[in-house]
Amino acid sequence: MIITALLLASFGWFLWYLKQQPVSPEKTAPAITRTKPTVDDLPAKPVAEPYQYIKELENREIQVEVDSTPRQPQGPFQMQCGSFRQAEQAEAMRAQIAFAGFTSTVRRTEGSNGVWFRVVLGPYDSRRQATADRNRLQQQNINGCQIWNWT
Repeated sequence: MIITALLLASFGWFLWYLKQQPVSPEKTAPAITRTKPTVDDLPAKPVAEPYQYIKELENREIQVEVDSTPRQPQGPFQMQCGSFRQAEQAEAMRAQIAFAGFTSTVRRTEGSNGVWFRVVLGPYDSRRQATADRNRLQQQNINGCQIWNWT
């Protein structure tokens, strides 16, 4: 307690000492005075607009070439969100997708490297629809879904 009292007393003495010291004028910052600009200080107003593109664009007609050939639909698309060796793992992924609000199926495929259980969503008419669903699944932390043409 004695040390704390001594520290407080010495701090108080230090503040009193600073208050007693005179402030020298060279240490203070010079006062900045601001004056309003007068009309003579401003640059002259331009007589005419130097750029004429605004008026030119108002009166210009733009020609657009339209491709008249109809686009062939590229669908259907499907989205695969997992491929597992065991059916239980595929069903767990399917349940996780169902909790996100989507309907998926588990397809059993046999290939040269064995039996796989794929978790598939779709078919989608356009890639845009499949991408929108994939983005919503990513918001639910279901990542790794791939979209491809299902033909």
